Amino acid sequence: MNGRLKGKVAIVTGGASGIGQAFCLRLAQEGTAVAIADIADARETVDLIRRDDGVAWATRCDQTSPRDIEALRAGVTETFGAADILVHCAGIYPMQPFENISYYDWQRVMSVNVDSAYHLTQAFLPAMKDKGWGRIVCVASAAFHGGVGGCSHYVASKGALIGFARSLASEVGQYGVTVNLIAPGLVRTKTTESGIQQEQNWFEALRQQQCVKRVMVPADLAGPLAFLASDDSAFVTGQTLLVDGGWRFS
Repeated sequence: MNGRLKGKVAIVTGGASGIGQAFCLRLAQEGTAVAIADIADARETVDLIRRDDGVAWATRCDQTSPRDIEALRAGVTETFGAADILVHCAGIYPMQPFENISYYDWQRVMSVNVDSAYHLTQAFLPAMKDKGWGRIVCVASAAFHGGVGGCSHYVASKGALIGFARSLASEVGQYGVTVNLIAPGLVRTKTTESGIQQEQNWFEALRQQQCVKRVMVPADLAGPLAFLASDDSAFVTGQTLLVDGGWRFS
C-alpha cells in the first residue's frame, strides 16, 4: 500500500480487536508493515490487512513478560527489520470501588498498563535512536483528566503513563524520536460493552455531555494515530491528544 508511512515498520500491542485493530488497519493503509502483539489471537486483524494487500505479522505476547517482549523484538527484527513506530495500546480497565481493590488488583493494573511501557520502550527505542527517527504513541485516557470514579487504579496507571511519556520525550527528541499519547473517552468496543456494567447508561450519559453528540468508535482514533505516527507531527512531542468528542472540554 502507498501512504505517508510507506516503508515504515510499526508495532501495535493489543491489535487483535477494538482500538488496537483500528490502529493496525489504518497504519497498514498508510503503508506500514504492521507487527501485531497481543495475548489474544490476532489472525482476524492480519487477514483484514492482507485482504487489502497490506503487510502484517502477528505473535502472541504477554506484554508484562520481559521474555515475551524480547521474543517480540527478535521476531519483528527477523521479519521486517528494526521497528520505526511503537504503539502501546493494550491495557486493562477493571471497574472496582477503591475499597474493593486489593493490592494484587492494583499491581496487576500497573503491570499491564505501565510496566509494559517500560519493557516495550527498552526493547525498541535503541534502534529508533540509531536510525534517527522514531514514533512512540501510548494510549492514555480522558478519565485521567476528568477524575472518573470506580477505577482509581486504572486512572492512576494512565496518569503514570502520561508522566512517563513526557519525561521520555524530553530525553529522546534530540535523536529524532517523538513520544506522544492519545487519550480517548469511552469507546464502544466489544470489550467495553461486555466489561462495563450498565454500559448503555454510560454511553448515553457521555454522549449527552460531549460536544459531538454520538458514541465514539475505534475508527475515530485511527486518524489521530496516523498523524502522531507520521512526519506531519514531527514537531509535536510530549503531548496528550484528547479524543473524546469534547467531553472534558464541555
